[in-house]
Amino acid sequence: MTDAYLGIDIGSISTKGVVVDADRTIVARSYLWTEGNPADAARRVVADLAMQIDRDAVRVRAVGTTGSARRLVGAMLGAAVVKNEITAHAVGTTYLHPDVRTILEIGGQDSKIICVEGGIAVDYAMNTLCAAGTGAFLSSQAHRLGVEVEEFGPIALTSKRPANIAARCTVFAESDLVHKIQVGYAREDIIAGLCRAVASNYLNNVGKGKKITAPVVFQGGVSKNVGVVRAFEDMLGMEVLVDPDGHLMGAFGVALLAAEASAGARRGAGAAGESDGGEGDGEPFRDGAFDFDAVGDFAFKTREIECSKCANHCEIICVYRDDALIDSWGNRCDQGAVKAGR
Repeated sequence: MTDAYLGIDIGSISTKGVVVDADRTIVARSYLWTEGNPADAARRVVADLAMQIDRDAVRVRAVGTTGSARRLVGAMLGAAVVKNEITAHAVGTTYLHPDVRTILEIGGQDSKIICVEGGIAVDYAMNTLCAAGTGAFLSSQAHRLGVEVEEFGPIALTSKRPANIAARCTVFAESDLVHKIQVGYAREDIIAGLCRAVASNYLNNVGKGKKITAPVVFQGGVSKNVGVVRAFEDMLGMEVLVDPDGHLMGAFGVALLAAEASAGARRGAGAAGESDGGEGDGEPFRDGAFDFDAVGDFAFKTREIECSKCANHCEIICVYRDDALIDSWGNRCDQGAVKAGR
């Protein structure tokens, strides 16, 4: 029986999952659309991963979650580790690329930059106001042009004169795009211009004020677009590395953290005779191993309540499994703490 670890990255557009073995090699991977329902997306990813492994030979000892719905899905899956995206991406990337200095990441609706020194994230920034220049932006423009977004990169590389498209705002970009179509710009030049606009928008906003030092690793779903990769290389004047599993890096990083937590729990159990909670020992775990089927056996729902016990009036999110409270968060003081069983 081989020990393994599961990591899930729940984003607003897509949900990613991986299973890594004891050697920290990815043995199963999944990338599915979230479709506005992170709980259901997590179930589908777990089911997809289950079909890729020999469940009689592989035992998942711990689960980690990251992404925008990490707390919700972490409660569902009995996660040993729940971490923010910055930490997860940094851990995964530095494991595969120990000398990385700058991590560029563009997802469906957000983007981030992480500066690394000595394998440690020392600075970061994220987009905060607008999704212009993200995967959703490219998808909407692809639809307008009648082109599959997966074709954008190869088409962009055929352009000799990329169109100059303003992408600091989605509304302005679409207006500019329509104008370029009306005046007769070639499709490949418009698409190349959109790819360059994504890179320019990222560097002028997310990367503003950050020192971008090689080696540079580009990840997230948009990293699969070779047109955007070429645009970054032209603007930065340096090679930009894209890992084959770069779109899964958050899930990979949090799986590594789950493995580390599990190992720490076993060391603690050996010394003190008990576990410190690093491995799953509650639902949906059975005998210290993750039960893939159990995730579908429970009904999960969330409820938002407003605490009125102090002036903060915190909005507290409560997660229920089969009507039993299993987790809550959002309170800024102990007065708003909601305990399981209440």
